[in-house]
Amino acid sequence: MATSATARSDRVQKRSGGREKGEGLGREEKTRLALLALPTLALALSITMVSTYLSTVTRSYTQDTTVIGVIVGGEGVMALWVPLIAGAWSDQARSRFGGRLPFLIAGALPAAIALALIGFVHSLGLVALVAGVFFAFYFVAYEPYRAMYPDLLDEERVAGRAQSTQAVARGLGTGLALLCGGLLLSIARPLPFAVSAVILAGATTAFVVLVLRRGLESETQQGNDKAEGPIALAAQLPRLVREHPALRAYLVANALWETALSALKAFVILYLTIGLKYKLTTASLVIGGVAFVILIAAGVVGKLGDRFGRIRVARIALIAYGVGFIVPAVTTTKPLIAAAIPFIAFGGGAVMTLAYAILMPLMPEDEHGLLTGFYSVSRGLGIIAGPILAGVVISLTSSGLFKATHGFQAVWIICAASALLSLLFLRKLREADEDRRELAEE
Repeated sequence: MATSATARSDRVQKRSGGREKGEGLGREEKTRLALLALPTLALALSITMVSTYLSTVTRSYTQDTTVIGVIVGGEGVMALWVPLIAGAWSDQARSRFGGRLPFLIAGALPAAIALALIGFVHSLGLVALVAGVFFAFYFVAYEPYRAMYPDLLDEERVAGRAQSTQAVARGLGTGLALLCGGLLLSIARPLPFAVSAVILAGATTAFVVLVLRRGLESETQQGNDKAEGPIALAAQLPRLVREHPALRAYLVANALWETALSALKAFVILYLTIGLKYKLTTASLVIGGVAFVILIAAGVVGKLGDRFGRIRVARIALIAYGVGFIVPAVTTTKPLIAAAIPFIAFGGGAVMTLAYAILMPLMPEDEHGLLTGFYSVSRGLGIIAGPILAGVVISLTSSGLFKATHGFQAVWIICAASALLSLLFLRKLREADEDRRELAEE
């Protein structure tokens, strides 16, 4: 036990360069933060490219928006179980490349191949199959990679800076995909997916080489034989939710946030190009502007949450988010829609930034190991529900209420309802958390 504690202390000293909590970041810590941001950007770019532009590709083979929603919702199906398996397995893995890198390699490189193939296959079934393969391997890579943050960084010293760096890298990847995806797609269908695949493969290769060259792989070697497997983790999730009201409220609230976001990503391009009749290049520029506002929001909201309370700031952002969604749901007047876009973008950026931060203090002290699995499940539920619900409502209204926009205007109803309904669970979450704090103080 003493040897283990000494080894852990040595690793912490190596990560921090001997600096104490409260001191500025050292060169080694800054280097590691920059290094870890590289896969974040590439993974965010690739998943955003697929979840946003897959609907445009699938519409070449089917006009049924419900089918399109099911295919895009495949991301959520994979999010429900693949992260549990990959994350738990990487905790126990041993190899000459550490415990995490083999999963990053085994996930990211096949994901890059599947990503490239999306642009080349020419049937609905093959597109759905290749997209499903991409989603599966994406989560094989992502969960163990995300675990490298606590592996390589002193969490007490740089947790906030690490989250900020990761949020910026994720925002840049998302923004690049939203801005450039449509522009590349307007030139040739395979182009956005092929370019994203090259970036994903290149960033992963560069990251692996740099980690090995710096000798960091040994710090990702957990080799924890006592770590719980995915089946054990999955079995504990119902008990965890049952025993903690705050987590029950969070499960629904976060699923609703993901429902709004995934529905929007799945059909926003079709809404702009078919519903409002924008050219694909113009639609990409519009979405790129939205991504820029989201990136600003991600940087500002974290500080506001620390100062005024994360749940309070999230509540204000959700009101702006939900009300903003109502505007394009009831009108196609472009100046009014343009006026609502900043509220939607800022609300979306705030929710994406605060979602994980709100969860962290709610987790019981002895249940931190379930945090990642719980968060992935809540997200997966929303990622499944958003595209499917939006696809169904679009199909039902395409020849009636929203005939002028071919039904795509209905996506905003799903987004608005999800955002505003989540306010009820956010209030329950706050009340449950307050009760928990009072009990802890007694």
